[in-house]
Amino acid sequence: MKESIKKNKKYIIIGIIIIILLLIGIAFAYLTTTLHGDREYEVRAGTLDLVLNEGNELTLEKQIPIEDSEGMTLNGFTFSLVNHGSIDTDYTIYLDDIALDEGETRMPDSAIRYSLTRNDEVIGPKNLTTMGSNPNRRVDFGTISPDETINYTLRIWIDYDATTEEASGKTFKGQLRVVASQSVGEEVSTVLLNNIPKENQYDDGTDTFITGEDPNNYIWYSGKLWRAISVNNEAKTTKLVTQWNISSVAYSKRNNTSFAGSYMEDWLNDTSIDGFLGNLRDYENFIVTDAVWDATLDTRELGSISRPNGTSIVTNTVGLLNIYEYQSSCHGTAYSNCYLTNGLYWWTLTPYSSNETIYVSPFNNQNYDTRDTAVASGVRPSINLKANVKIVDGDGTIDNPYRLDGDNDRKLSGVMLNTRYSGEYIRFGNDENNLYRIVSHETEGLTKITSAEPLKSSGKFKTMAFDSNNNVNYSITNTIGTFLNGDYLTSYVGVDYENMIEDSTTWYLGTVNSGTSYKLAKYVDTSMSGYTTSTEAKVGLLRFGELMAGQFDRYENNGFYWFLTPYTSSSLRFSIQAGNNNYDTPDTTYVGIKPALNLKSNVIITSGDGTKENPFEIELAS
Repeated sequence: MKESIKKNKKYIIIGIIIIILLLIGIAFAYLTTTLHGDREYEVRAGTLDLVLNEGNELTLEKQIPIEDSEGMTLNGFTFSLVNHGSIDTDYTIYLDDIALDEGETRMPDSAIRYSLTRNDEVIGPKNLTTMGSNPNRRVDFGTISPDETINYTLRIWIDYDATTEEASGKTFKGQLRVVASQSVGEEVSTVLLNNIPKENQYDDGTDTFITGEDPNNYIWYSGKLWRAISVNNEAKTTKLVTQWNISSVAYSKRNNTSFAGSYMEDWLNDTSIDGFLGNLRDYENFIVTDAVWDATLDTRELGSISRPNGTSIVTNTVGLLNIYEYQSSCHGTAYSNCYLTNGLYWWTLTPYSSNETIYVSPFNNQNYDTRDTAVASGVRPSINLKANVKIVDGDGTIDNPYRLDGDNDRKLSGVMLNTRYSGEYIRFGNDENNLYRIVSHETEGLTKITSAEPLKSSGKFKTMAFDSNNNVNYSITNTIGTFLNGDYLTSYVGVDYENMIEDSTTWYLGTVNSGTSYKLAKYVDTSMSGYTTSTEAKVGLLRFGELMAGQFDRYENNGFYWFLTPYTSSSLRFSIQAGNNNYDTPDTTYVGIKPALNLKSNVIITSGDGTKENPFEIELAS
């Protein structure tokens, strides 16, 4: 039986920990990178002159385990990062192991807690394992501007709950390593307009739209595949929309088509863990946060729609495409063959009447229709990239999309999975069901994932009643809960992957009926003041309105899957094959299964870059 150190009140001599500052300096006049296209880009980079200024020495001697509240008051180790160079510099700070002296035994990271203060921002307290594992413990990363100084304080202490086995008589020694690089590549707008053929460009005098059946305008950003829609002729910002539906959400209250104040605007710009914006990577560095979205009503037919006149303008970070932007992107191309017609239902910004909003449909001749706003069609979020965002890799094809400076991570081996982004792909499980995606980090330290598509058996989607007794509330004893927490783990996951799953987490069971907010699936009201009915289980399903709770990446007959969310006391929501939402009684047997689960905090990446073509391989850190 493990013995807790805190119960013995013994001092632990773990030696003197000296954090050595090791700066990897790079000085050069030019950087050259080659994109996978027809052109080579040479970028003048100036001189990198990054300095680390040491502060006091961090010494831990004769320490006993302490509570986080006490650890946060320690003096800590202070240092600063200064950019004396001429251009922005990307940097990553690592904490590496130092070789121990003879006779010393290394203390495991699991017994150590830390906090980091960056200027006035406090990060932590956290377990040291959340940094990753040596040699990829990432303390912090970011971009530092010319003449900017970033001040840090790093505090480290022994976990109050550390056991004698973990920490007694053990030693930890480390050093800081800073890897710095300067931006290369060329602005997104320039690369797109230079590489897209002129016959696939339509300039309406304000924006230059990318058109055609399948132009090379794919961009990978923050775990999602996007299409570049247009470049603003003056500002040189680039509008993007996700290639696939990210979720399905009721647009607004019944008979209310305004984007301003709608459930849709709220979901897109929600910076909490439950919203779209809150799960985008460093969005302030990439996205125009005061973008203008024109949601003016239009009753004209496709082909005769002109630019909206600005009657209904909303200023926000994330929006949707309006019907004019869809028409312009299909300029000179049949709507059924246009690259924006992805075979799924998805909302636009544009009202058609006082109680209807236009959405794009998969197969009809006009490729748009109107639908009461209480119905939950799919969501394809749209953003505007800042003019200074650069492309550093890729050729814009679906298999090799453009990669953005600051979102083109390499050498991720040893990085904690719980530091990664919603939408990234993971190799998990067995055989034909071995591809999953990150949903969010809803529970601190854990990573919620879901299967990339509904479960299959011998190539066909597996279907099952949610509950044969017509109970709309999920549990480990109802029909689908019994399967997910039993046979699914044995037959579809396997013991190696099952060991990575958190034994029990909370699953929220709130009801979202016609024309009500997605927030009610988790919270008792839209102010998020408390939680709905919930249950504990190892494996569950996604909620209505949750990220990745829309159709997967195509229209597929019988591609249905259950949500956790009741529609009424006798019916349950599920996603249908075209990306919108429906409901039926829980004993319905034609609906499929898209499992969701939370991976433990010490799951690390061993290889891969998180794309569909090269998903993360993962394991438990030792």
